Amino acid sequence: MSRIAKYPVELPKGVDITLTAAEISVKGPLGTLKQAVHPAVSIERDGDKLQCKAVAGVENGSAHSGTMRALLANMVTGVTKGFERKLTLVGVGYRAQAQGAKLNLTLGFSHPVVHDMPAGIKVETPSQTEIIIKGIDKQVVGQVAAEVRGYRPPEPYKGKGVRYADEVIVLKETKKK
Repeated sequence: MSRIAKYPVELPKGVDITLTAAEISVKGPLGTLKQAVHPAVSIERDGDKLQCKAVAGVENGSAHSGTMRALLANMVTGVTKGFERKLTLVGVGYRAQAQGAKLNLTLGFSHPVVHDMPAGIKVETPSQTEIIIKGIDKQVVGQVAAEVRGYRPPEPYKGKGVRYADEVIVLKETKKK
């Protein structure tokens, strides 16, 4: 059995679970998330705990049970607390501004970059060089943060660009004659 799948997923108060053979739905104070259940995994509910188990005789069932357990735990965390990703802009003249569901970026190009946020994702800019992306789906929050970072990734000589707040950039030394 997977080491991750051994641990049950605790369901806090205010979280409702709907289990069907093909899909699981988690509803909480922040919203609802749905996930398809892999056929190699069976999910059992025991009071306020969920247990993921591999179906006997299915190849890679143990690995899929661990993955399913991690997805369920992220769904429960998302509908109760939510997820957020912080980005910082490093560079002269690099600015960000949130306008509703759009993020306007000035990143040194000849034109401003406008990034539309998908449904369920909120963006905030506490200052011109900070971006906070919030949502209930961990995968979508991470994907949006990666797309915004992809417009101008940090370069290795001066470190200018869009970076995660906890990211460490190792700077290279310039060429010497």
